[in-house]
Amino acid sequence: MSQKFSAVLMNEKDNVATVLANVDRHSLVSAVFGNKEYEIELLQPIPFGHKFALNLITKGEKIFKYGEVIGIASCEIAKGEHVHVHNLEGTRGRGDISAE
Repeated sequence: MSQKFSAVLMNEKDNVATVLANVDRHSLVSAVFGNKEYEIELLQPIPFGHKFALNLITKGEKIFKYGEVIGIASCEIAKGEHVHVHNLEGTRGRGDISAE
């Protein structure tokens, strides 16, 4: 049986969770907030402290972490996919895009 890992999910709005260890591809990661429970197979290895998508995130969709918008998806992000600078476009301090 493969090892299960945990992730941090801090707000009901969040569509990403943060892993608490270096996690290999195809590992199962669980995240819980209130009555929302996720068990997701990761599509790539994800380093400690990095994010993964809890559900499909479409291009242009807002990405929420800790209940706050941290950016928008620059491309479609699959459930279980690593969310980082390669597919997340920051919105804070840009002036041309609202951070809300």
